[in-house]
Amino acid sequence: MTKTGSLCTVTPSGSKDDSPALMDAFKQCGQNGQIEVTQGDYTIAKVMDVLNLKNCDISIRGKLTWNDDIQYWLKNSVGVTYASRSTAFRLGGENFTLLGHGQALFFGNGQKWYDQNRGNSNQNGRPISLTLWKAKNVWIDGITWRQPQFWHTFVAHSENITMTNLDMNATSSTQWSTVNTDGFDSWNSKDIVIKNWIVTCGDDCISIKGNSSNIHVRNVTCYESGAMCIGSLGNPTNIPDFVDNVLFEDITAVHSSNAAWIKTYPGIGHVRNITFRNIHIVDVNQPIYVSPCIYSYSNCDASRLKISDVSWENVTGTSRYNVAVGVYCSKQTPCTGFKFKDIDIRPKDGGKAKILCSNMNSDSGLACTGTCPVGWKQQLSGNA
Repeated sequence: MTKTGSLCTVTPSGSKDDSPALMDAFKQCGQNGQIEVTQGDYTIAKVMDVLNLKNCDISIRGKLTWNDDIQYWLKNSVGVTYASRSTAFRLGGENFTLLGHGQALFFGNGQKWYDQNRGNSNQNGRPISLTLWKAKNVWIDGITWRQPQFWHTFVAHSENITMTNLDMNATSSTQWSTVNTDGFDSWNSKDIVIKNWIVTCGDDCISIKGNSSNIHVRNVTCYESGAMCIGSLGNPTNIPDFVDNVLFEDITAVHSSNAAWIKTYPGIGHVRNITFRNIHIVDVNQPIYVSPCIYSYSNCDASRLKISDVSWENVTGTSRYNVAVGVYCSKQTPCTGFKFKDIDIRPKDGGKAKILCSNMNSDSGLACTGTCPVGWKQQLSGNA
């Protein structure tokens, strides 16, 4: 690393670990400075945790490869509180940019993680690739991810975050699935813009979790994913979770599990003022889905987490099976203010789609063909 005035320039060392040079750059130029990570191959063998950035522009044009010392990362990745998750790379502070110019590549050696996990659990210590933590006024642009260890990005306790032109792909080449390689998750954050993303991830593409508000997601294409999701929320069940004011628009979901959906535990809090607009789907298992009792599919009618004022507009394309919509709301706290307009979802193998609805307002504009059974599953394995 070399420093000229307020500019720190990092070049590849050819060693087994370039993280000390990067951390040195963050230390010397992370406040009122610039950091240039030049083209070339960098190895990251240690956690990078930088929470005091201020008025800093970070430019990355190289390939950053996190090494495959799984035991190191399991022991040392930085905890981020939510659901015992942790991260390999955390940035915080205010007024900073992280720009990849379409050249930056974050490579997580994910296949090693997928294989050792053997399709099992989230595995505590398995690190999120990039976390924004207590960050304010941030722009991230032009970065490509391949084979992340776990989630690609996590935004927590942050506000006024813009993330544009990102390309993400987690795909296993063996018998073992990637397991929970979300594209994006928010938590306790507000005022977020996500625009122009391409994501292949095998789990939630964009997931809005508890205490998130004022989020605009536009022009995102998701493959092999859960696409646009509110949740999960309401766990622990005694702590309120809130999500307000989210707009998903101009979204494409291809060969995915879900498209435009809301999943909560039987907890407390609310989901309010959500819009899914201009959603095109191709071969999606359960395109529109709402559940108050995700994963356990029990105690569904006890949920007091109110879901209201949700619109689905111009949702078109093909479902994998014969269910286009499966909505089950808690009997104790029925869904209100649901609105559906221009829904045209057709089973890919022909026939008429079923629209199953329970405990929601009758003036939604949706022509329900039957009731949705309690504990309706997130995934179907065939026609209903």
